[in-house]
Amino acid sequence: MLETLGTALVRWRVAVIGVWAVIGAVAAFQAPKTVARLQVKGGANETTEARVADSLIDARFARPLSEFFAVTLEGPGPLTEGIGGELLDALIGTTRQQPHIEGVVSWRSTNDSLFVAADGGTTFFLASLDTSGTVAGDAVLPLRQALDSVRRRYPDSDRYTILVTGRTPLDLDIRTVSTEDASRNERRLVPITLAILILAFGALVAAVLPIVVGVMAITIGLAIVGLLANVTPMSIFVLNMISMIGLGVGIDYSLLVVTRFREELNAGLRSTEAAVRTFKTAGHAVVTSGATVVVGFGALLLTPLTETRSVGIAGLVVVAAAVLLSTTLLPALLASLGRNIDRPKWLATRLAWYHRPQIWERWARGLSRHPYRAAAAGTALIALLTLPVTQLKIGLPSSNWWPEGTEAGAGVATLERMDRAGYLQPIRVVITFPEGTTATSATGLRGLRKLSDTLMADPRVADITSLVDLEPPRGILEYSFFYAEPEVVRAEYPDFLDAYLGTDNQTTLMDVVLSDTTSLTTAMTVVEELREIVADSSIRQLRGASVHVGGYVAGALDFQELLLARFPLIVGLILGVTALMLAIVFRSVLVPIKAVVMNSLSVAATFGLIVLVFQEGIGGQIFGINGPTSAIYVLVPVLVFAVVFGLSMDYEVFLLARIKEAFDRTGQNTLATREGLSATASVITSAALIMIAVFGTFAFARILVVQFIGFGLAVAVFLDATIIRMVLVPSLMQIAGEWNWWPGWRKRPPGETPDERRQTAS
Repeated sequence: MLETLGTALVRWRVAVIGVWAVIGAVAAFQAPKTVARLQVKGGANETTEARVADSLIDARFARPLSEFFAVTLEGPGPLTEGIGGELLDALIGTTRQQPHIEGVVSWRSTNDSLFVAADGGTTFFLASLDTSGTVAGDAVLPLRQALDSVRRRYPDSDRYTILVTGRTPLDLDIRTVSTEDASRNERRLVPITLAILILAFGALVAAVLPIVVGVMAITIGLAIVGLLANVTPMSIFVLNMISMIGLGVGIDYSLLVVTRFREELNAGLRSTEAAVRTFKTAGHAVVTSGATVVVGFGALLLTPLTETRSVGIAGLVVVAAAVLLSTTLLPALLASLGRNIDRPKWLATRLAWYHRPQIWERWARGLSRHPYRAAAAGTALIALLTLPVTQLKIGLPSSNWWPEGTEAGAGVATLERMDRAGYLQPIRVVITFPEGTTATSATGLRGLRKLSDTLMADPRVADITSLVDLEPPRGILEYSFFYAEPEVVRAEYPDFLDAYLGTDNQTTLMDVVLSDTTSLTTAMTVVEELREIVADSSIRQLRGASVHVGGYVAGALDFQELLLARFPLIVGLILGVTALMLAIVFRSVLVPIKAVVMNSLSVAATFGLIVLVFQEGIGGQIFGINGPTSAIYVLVPVLVFAVVFGLSMDYEVFLLARIKEAFDRTGQNTLATREGLSATASVITSAALIMIAVFGTFAFARILVVQFIGFGLAVAVFLDATIIRMVLVPSLMQIAGEWNWWPGWRKRPPGETPDERRQTAS
């Protein structure tokens, strides 16, 4: 069947090339539109406590601070009086007039000194948004432009700095940075990969073909993801993933196909015959390899999170595109080019040293003579690299989380200098009292005060904003009189009361602001402890009340718990399906078991190095990491396992396919292992160099999660192409002998050929 398909493909090669040219042109037109359709805000598809809290804030409060911007203002003098005070008032007034702004909370509306730095030269205010009919990100740029226009009207305007930050501005800037990083990295990688491919092929024409396939895979993948974004949420995170995976696997598969085509030409076949033979052999290996990669991405569709599901969909799309391009367009191009792929000839002469098989043959013989020693050494090294995994901590990183060099990131830095960064992402406690009890009743106020006092006793808590935490401080009796007529209070303090007292008077909000010395990692612990406090009913006045803890950190904690709960299922599915596929393809029991174990070792060692470099900060400065992150974001182990397991299986399939081919021809396992290793070693090395360059470039991105993924994939490929494929796999193949191919073999007499064996069987 494969030969028939290959023959048809080669016969109609002009039509095949034409169809792909049209697809590529349409994709190139469609791909740039994808960025605008991707979401900067992800989250869970299932109901979580944090999501319930957010929905209650939106539904029960007149002007909730559920989605808000923090606007910072720095100037040369006091910002509460004089020119600075006038500018602050003008900025607040302009902010109120913006279409999607519902309310502003500032020093002017609360008289709270926490909104002003100790020297009076820096202040900030919070602007809440109406998110019912708009995308919050659409309000960021108009607000920034309007505030800058106000600033320019004042004397010494250049001495005042206005920054808009907050969750949505940060997300928007992350979108911008992600787009810039993806484009910049792609431009950097093309010449690097081209240089490696020229080294691998010793020919410029042959080296260009994998670049064409990789770039087309990215373009087609982006175009299809853009169309899918119209019907299902797709995260901005897929931009960098499509670039990494598309370029990596596209070039990887092309390298295998082009290398095999040149081998067939050198064996004396005509270009059309060589293309058919390549489709039958290397094409089959590419499809098998692509299927194992798809398993990992497919498993991500089982997760309940937009981010991971988006990566799963994008991975399926871009890998499918790379496989189709490598097995259809590439053979058609090769059949058309023939010997022209070796141009210019002088390169091949100069780079012949790289392709000499003697080095790898000597390496294979050495392994066959001492397989136990090689296996022991490789296993010991992998175990040593895996050791740091025992210290793995999952959570929000304590540092380097927000992108530097952006307006939103600079705004966070300004708030940190004021010791007010905690106001940007407060822990939000939504309390709904039972029927008959209002939040402003004596019972409700006592419960709020008890909860507030309990939380303020925690040194990690810097401030609390609630109905019972106003300035100046008051007693419960004073608060009871103060809130006796809520509508009068609402008229006097409209912004505050609309944000913290529900329209039903039964629901109230308490914002818990953590100290700036409390990292995001520790903040997750605070959320867990707070939930325990409200759950054990130790506060009598809150018994019967419905309490939900939300906010950014709480949402991240819920996100983490959901993903970790699905992680065992993802691991089991990937391991099981991959093993089954390999068992069918290679007709063996031991080979798939060994492959799964080897890949698991590679992933474990990768996790160990991620912990060492990022969590512990050893060598992190190389990647621009200022100090240890103290924790690894939950997406990292899930995505690294799913992606690495499939990608590293590429080399397993490349190697095993050649060994199996040699074994079927000779019936001698030792000879087949040597032949397979020496035939694929240069291909695997070249492919690994390209993969490491592709993924390693993204380890220097400005988004920490992308750095995690890029570093993890680069390390995994390096370990897999060296210790695993070049040492452990061939050593274990030698040790297992013909049992590698049980039950698909029987011992045959020396000299018996496969044809004779089939005749004997018949």
